[in-house]
Amino acid sequence: MLMPKRVKYRRVHRGRMTGKALRGNTITYGQYGLQACEPAWITSNQIEAARIAMTRYCKRFGKVWIKIFPDKPITARPAETRMGKGKGNVEYWVAVVKPGRIMFELAGVDEATAREALRLASHKLPIKCKFVKKEEGEQ
Repeated sequence: MLMPKRVKYRRVHRGRMTGKALRGNTITYGQYGLQACEPAWITSNQIEAARIAMTRYCKRFGKVWIKIFPDKPITARPAETRMGKGKGNVEYWVAVVKPGRIMFELAGVDEATAREALRLASHKLPIKCKFVKKEEGEQ
């Protein structure tokens, strides 16, 4: 699972997911990408599941880039615990994804294979996604 090696603060506020993605909204490495259409927290387990689905479909061909990283710790209190006694322990890590963000990129395969691989990956994610292609003018 993806997670930071070390962080400055173990517990962070929840924050807000308003607005569109300002950065990471263009394809930079590959030819095809999976773009988020909704805001969400994507857990490290979901990222890993999507990666496995893509690489398994592409066999040994193609190269995959993961453009999101789970660097936000999410805490939880144990079940059946009384209120108070401070904030809970870190349970898992999430990546904050806003609409327009390119989450995965793919290269080295034909468009039909890329479309199917990214479709399988999108089923592992809790949000609506769309398949995007790099324009010919982009470098």
